[in-house]
Amino acid sequence: MSRVYNFSAGPAVLPEEVLREAADEMLDYKGTGMSVMEMSHRSKAYDTIIKEAEADLRELMNIPDNYKVLFLQGGASQQFAMIPMNLMKNKVADYIITGQWAKKAYQEACLYGKANKIASSEDKTFSYIPDCSDLPISEDADYVYICENNTIYGTKYKELPNTKGKILVSDVSSCFLSEPVDVTKYGVIYGGVQKNIGPAGVVIVIIREDLITDDVLPGTPTMLKYKTHADADSLYNTPPAYGIYICGKVFKWLKKMGGLSVMKERNEKKAKILYDFLDQSKLFKGTVEKKDRSLMNVPFVTGSEELDAKFVKEAKEAGLENLKGHRTVGGMRASIYNAMPIEGVEALVAFMKKFEEENL
Repeated sequence: MSRVYNFSAGPAVLPEEVLREAADEMLDYKGTGMSVMEMSHRSKAYDTIIKEAEADLRELMNIPDNYKVLFLQGGASQQFAMIPMNLMKNKVADYIITGQWAKKAYQEACLYGKANKIASSEDKTFSYIPDCSDLPISEDADYVYICENNTIYGTKYKELPNTKGKILVSDVSSCFLSEPVDVTKYGVIYGGVQKNIGPAGVVIVIIREDLITDDVLPGTPTMLKYKTHADADSLYNTPPAYGIYICGKVFKWLKKMGGLSVMKERNEKKAKILYDFLDQSKLFKGTVEKKDRSLMNVPFVTGSEELDAKFVKEAKEAGLENLKGHRTVGGMRASIYNAMPIEGVEALVAFMKKFEEENL
């Protein structure tokens, strides 16, 4: 069986050379005589793995010294609670709602204090990013929260919101490492790794040191305090050791590819092939306002549920997997993360052209 082109939104495609390397090391990691899966997280070999992973991530993202990098568990969804538990000192936070995940984060924050919806694009099925240049930021807000790339709806902030001096917290799960970022613009920048970096089970939190304190909401469990993990260098308890090892390999792959500015160019080139086709197609159309389009997730529809289903089925038979759209949007969605080769996008567009000719 040859490998398919996997357009899944997550768990998603990983670089083939990373998978091959991991396969080669599966039974014996660098002469230890055991797999990384079997190794103590307190061992010298594993200590090198996690420290190198952090150093490579710091280099890739140019992370300043006053930010901690934490490798945690519980996915981005657990951060929906950890963020208010650790940061809601005044019990007030502002949320910009641009999709399911921002909405879920907002709903979770409501359990811990007063969460305000200060902007939303729900009125048009989250098909755009609201204007965030002059928002009604709450005077006593502890932070402003965004989901930067919306996996389900295919939108992306091209400019960060004007938070009027408040801390910005951003979920970057589906655009993590897809382009350069200025970490200093954020108080917290975090994401689940299963879309662009590694296997499911790891969430990476990059947090400014002054935000890591013992002053958390009463009743916050030890495991949900950033300080617990920061003080122990992500080794307070057994971390998702194998997942972190794969992330580390992906960081090395990204460095070898030329870093994040090169990835951004590659991602723009890939997305352009697909968007250019959608813009002139007589059958398919994109569902997002042009100015807010994501480079990572591209939703599109034919306008007919039967044709959408036929497309997904025939695409699968042609080796183009996981193109069914999220139930809230319908249609199709192609997730074209860093590890998706340009040939995959070209194969998809060639198939779409053929399908259009046969079904118009």
